[in-house]
Amino acid sequence: MGRVQAAKKNIVFGFVGKIVTLILPFILRTLFIKDLDKYLGINSLYAEILSFLNMAELGIGTAINFSLYGPVARGEKEKIKSYIQLYKKAYYYIAVVVSVIGIILVPFLGIIVKQPKDMLLDHRDIVLFYLIFLFNTVSSYFVAYKYSLSNAEQKNYIQDNAFNITKTVTVLVQIVVILATKNFYFFLITDAIIQLIQKIFISKYLDNMYPLLKEKNIQKLSKEEENTIWTKTKALMFHKVGDVIRLQTDAIIMSSVLGIDKVGYVSNYTMVILAVAGVVDSVFNSLTTSFGNLIATESKEKQYGMFKIYRFVAAWIYGFSAVGFMLLITPLVEMWTKHAKGDEWNPAWLLVPIAVILYVTDYYFKGERKVLVNFKTAAGVFEQDKYFALIQGVVNLILSVWLAIAWSGNPQIFGITVSGVAGVYVGTVISGLIANITKPVIIYRTCFDKSAVGYFIDSFKYLASMALVMVICYLIGKRVMPEPTILGFAAMVVIITVVFNGVYFLLYGRSEEFRYLCGKLKTRKA
Repeated sequence: MGRVQAAKKNIVFGFVGKIVTLILPFILRTLFIKDLDKYLGINSLYAEILSFLNMAELGIGTAINFSLYGPVARGEKEKIKSYIQLYKKAYYYIAVVVSVIGIILVPFLGIIVKQPKDMLLDHRDIVLFYLIFLFNTVSSYFVAYKYSLSNAEQKNYIQDNAFNITKTVTVLVQIVVILATKNFYFFLITDAIIQLIQKIFISKYLDNMYPLLKEKNIQKLSKEEENTIWTKTKALMFHKVGDVIRLQTDAIIMSSVLGIDKVGYVSNYTMVILAVAGVVDSVFNSLTTSFGNLIATESKEKQYGMFKIYRFVAAWIYGFSAVGFMLLITPLVEMWTKHAKGDEWNPAWLLVPIAVILYVTDYYFKGERKVLVNFKTAAGVFEQDKYFALIQGVVNLILSVWLAIAWSGNPQIFGITVSGVAGVYVGTVISGLIANITKPVIIYRTCFDKSAVGYFIDSFKYLASMALVMVICYLIGKRVMPEPTILGFAAMVVIITVVFNGVYFLLYGRSEEFRYLCGKLKTRKA
């Protein structure tokens, strides 16, 4: 299968799967808000704590996946077996480490989970819920290494399909469980059982697909090859620690400083944004292995040309979705939660506008970073900015904790109402911008032998274009949807779609990147 064909297949499967897993969880969350809303914060908090524990992986999987691109492209079976064996051993050790650290955290759950007086949960329940989450995380390490070979062959759709089918089945069963029992234990156990069955099945499926996974006669990697992996892993360790401190601590800070109920309110926003972002991200993540193949086989000029096209598409798609989120996310959450809670609805379910602005701003810049990170990963460029990741994590932690405490009383600053949640997101945005500035410089110098000035000029151009569209749509929205209604919301979806894409077509319809994409579409139709 060629690189372009593999990329198309990965994108199609990833996109369709994400669309399916976007609709069903929305229905599930509606039932959850209606019948199990007091567990919303716990559900989100524990997911983040376990993401934090995944830091123990420290980048070994990324380093070995990168190392596999060359041997897979060259068909070096024995070398592939050696890398996968190393990956397998490493992940078994990691599973043990995560288990131990996870259990050590149990006595501290009472501190992390700050409960409001009107929503007290039994401590035993808090611990048991957590242990179910921990089991799901640890068990995933015993099969995760097997995906490395299919991903290196640009068959990401295998992992995507496994996840999407499992997610669909889980959500359908959980919908029935909530309707029938309204029991959070049954809700979590359902997920754990289905995930375990999926892991057993996919393990056997990949063993049959790749018999070499079961072969015993495995040669040890040379000292030089092992040193290359550990060098990259050490660099990735800094990235992993920095990213976890920056990206996986928001809910923990909110829970311990502001209360677990705030985590629940925020999770309604993040659930919608992350669901849509998952659809968008699936397109760009699907191309990472194709970039790995491109970098292993093509010239730097070819790589640079494809990077610019990749980046142009990201600016368009992330810009479009960011405008939609900025103007429509709060009206959507308000209509949705009012429908679910009825007379019990409280305005506290809504975030202050500045918190939404900060969250969506980070979403847009995160989209820019997605392009940079995916290309860096495919190129194996890990060492050059390893310390910046730690700096980002420290900046985020200091600013988020400080402002969460300082703004917890919802004070006004320059006439704008802020909140502890907004304070947390200030740290997230500022720490993220460090990567938006440093990563392009490193990639352009290391991968393309070019200055990154052109990248930053394009960044400003795309950002200004998005801001222009946002202002236009905001002014229209004040007339079309002064209050949240389904009709007004639908009208604004159409208006944002037409205005954004119309303006971008006028601005960029003659660009080299747009002409390339049109040429590919014409070739496909022919």
